[in-house]
Amino acid sequence: MKKLFLMVFIFVSTLGFSQLGGEDEVYLGGDLIDAQFQGGGVEKFYDFIIKNFDTSTVEKKGQIIFTFSVSELGDVKNIKILRDLGTNSALELIRVLKLAPKWQPAKRGGKTVSINFKMPLTFT
Repeated sequence: MKKLFLMVFIFVSTLGFSQLGGEDEVYLGGDLIDAQFQGGGVEKFYDFIIKNFDTSTVEKKGQIIFTFSVSELGDVKNIKILRDLGTNSALELIRVLKLAPKWQPAKRGGKTVSINFKMPLTFT
């Protein structure tokens, strides 16, 4: 329980590292409404990852950095691991990301748009 609390604390403290960016930003006017995951944002998505990630696959302490897109339909696509802690942990993260239910897509100018996320996952 202590480890889970520590992991959640680290995840929440790194939320500022998350980046958002839609591929259609330059061409569409209007304010961007962020994609939502199960009624929340990135915090809810971290909760989903923590709940489903098998931490026994983590081979060493450190940070996994990954990117993915939320499509106009709300699907998680284009998963890329930029930095990993070993092959097993990278494969486990990809497995968990593929399990993710649909997001509510981002909107710009009233139209749904694809949006990119870059996120860290820290293990101590």
